Amino acid sequence: MNINHLVFRNLKKNLKNYYLYVFALIFSVALYFAFVTLQYDPSMDAAKGSIKGAAAIQAASILLIAIVAVFLLYANNIFIKRRGKEIGLFQLIGMTKNRIFRILSTENFILYFGSLLAGIFLGFSVSRLIIMIMYKITGVIAIARLTFSTQALMQTLIVFCAIYLLIMLMNYLFIKRQSILSLFRVTSSTEGKVKRLSITGMIIGITGILFISIGYYISSKLFGGDFTTTQQLFTAMASILTFVIIGTYLFYKGSISFICQMIRKRKDGYLNISEVLSLSSIMFRMKSNALLLTIITTVSALAIGLLSLSYISYYSAEKSAQNDVAADFSFDDLKSASQFEKALTTKGIQYNEKKIEVLSVHANLKPVIHLKSKELQFNPKNMQISIISDQDVPEINVAPGQTIFTGYNDALQKFMPLEGPGKIELKTQKEVIPLEFVGLKKQHLISLHFTNGGFPVAIVDKSVFTRLKEELKPSVFIGINLKTEANLEKANDIFKHLKFDNKSVQDSRLETSSILKKSMGLAMFIVSFLGLTFLITSGCILYFKQMGESEEEKPSYTILRKLGFTETDMLKEIQVKQFFSFGIPLAVGLSHSYFAVQSGWFFFGTELWTPMIIVMILYAALYSIFGVLSVLYYRKIIKEAL
Repeated sequence: MNINHLVFRNLKKNLKNYYLYVFALIFSVALYFAFVTLQYDPSMDAAKGSIKGAAAIQAASILLIAIVAVFLLYANNIFIKRRGKEIGLFQLIGMTKNRIFRILSTENFILYFGSLLAGIFLGFSVSRLIIMIMYKITGVIAIARLTFSTQALMQTLIVFCAIYLLIMLMNYLFIKRQSILSLFRVTSSTEGKVKRLSITGMIIGITGILFISIGYYISSKLFGGDFTTTQQLFTAMASILTFVIIGTYLFYKGSISFICQMIRKRKDGYLNISEVLSLSSIMFRMKSNALLLTIITTVSALAIGLLSLSYISYYSAEKSAQNDVAADFSFDDLKSASQFEKALTTKGIQYNEKKIEVLSVHANLKPVIHLKSKELQFNPKNMQISIISDQDVPEINVAPGQTIFTGYNDALQKFMPLEGPGKIELKTQKEVIPLEFVGLKKQHLISLHFTNGGFPVAIVDKSVFTRLKEELKPSVFIGINLKTEANLEKANDIFKHLKFDNKSVQDSRLETSSILKKSMGLAMFIVSFLGLTFLITSGCILYFKQMGESEEEKPSYTILRKLGFTETDMLKEIQVKQFFSFGIPLAVGLSHSYFAVQSGWFFFGTELWTPMIIVMILYAALYSIFGVLSVLYYRKIIKEAL
């Protein structure tokens, strides 16, 4: 057998065993090439001008390089160790280490650059589809064209050639440092087996759960008023990260082992086939892989959290626009409103108009408002709020000595909650009018620019409003709502093409929603693809670890078969093992992301549960695919063992 024959035999074997690695490499190259292509694609000009797409995509491509590089280096480290016996045999038959390195380099070159070329072709093929998806999400109206970028090709080749050189350096150092004896033992080193429940293991296990619980507790209190300064908030956030990350490591290092030991102790060491194949394996494997699982769990939580927050913003765009613009179209002067109404009438579009007079009044809200942060630059005794009459709000009736607040921004409420009932005072130069604050309603009755940035609007009795109006000059909110929603886009086009007075303020709910979707749609698009990349790479790493474990456990399956256990018996319990092997990191990651999102989601939108649950279900479903592939690989190993 000559060297070339040996190379191609090994290459064929590697493709058979590491097909998922090849797939992940092709996928990573394709995604990176597609991202870089977006930077240089002329059809991206529409997006670049409105949402600064090029800069965002460039930043995402850098993060993508980091994710892919770590994955490829780690996967290569797993594979080179699994080939330790093969490398040792080469040395035993007289090959030098340099000769072995050249053989492995040739194999890697063909496998790596074959995948690289396939990935570039795939990335070019789907780049137009990716642009179309981005345009759809962000609402950009443009034609997506399929163009090949030489700059994107060169950048992709440079990046992945650099990663390849790092892989070769890792392989060279591995071969040089290992002796023949160590190469035969590199994949067969046993894990330390704890024969009894040690005090140290108990302390580590309990500490891990305690640290995670402390991190969750601080997270739940983050914006609840317990931390009132920027320094305190920063310290709290740092503490959350520290407790959760260290707690996660200790959880894998000791907590799972501690729980499994407790189960074993209850059974006095007598384990059935299910516990032999699942409980014992999970107990020792997770302890030895604690650092890797901590990294995967932490980054999974980060990916799920960012995906949830970006989708919350995107999902809430229409609701946020509805809160910011309290009608289909709003105006603050009669001339602009009349101009728009005439244009609607000309086009045969029917509408309803509502006018609400708004007064801006200084008020003493100290009795009912609580400032949770000392650094908030507001004086509760002299805050400027907007006042409207209950005459303009038929569904709400207010007594002469009372007031109802409405339309308070959710994020502001977290830092300045209203606590009532209580007495407030409306102050003018001539008089002070005391009123009883009796409640807060969610409706947004006037547009955002009338409310001093999201502060509540006070609804007062007509007589009180008339007294204030004698001294203060009112502004007018003019809201125009279409009778037929189907005409909204047509009316919005009219709105955009009319030339209004620059001194007045005009708002379109549809246009506001579109702007919000454009700004958050690109963020969601980028985070989604980065999250998908990490999901595939981390899933592959766990799958590769399971491949190695299955090879090590192969003799055990032969013994169990001789003892009378069927293939179905063993496969059933392997499924239980994979459920926990993949399910525990996923469950912990989902838990971390939930507490991270719930602590500050209100800064990003108006809806929490629906977008967050959708993201978590999709992530879990895709992640579960690797668990299924792992079970299928175990089935293959079990059949070979029999």
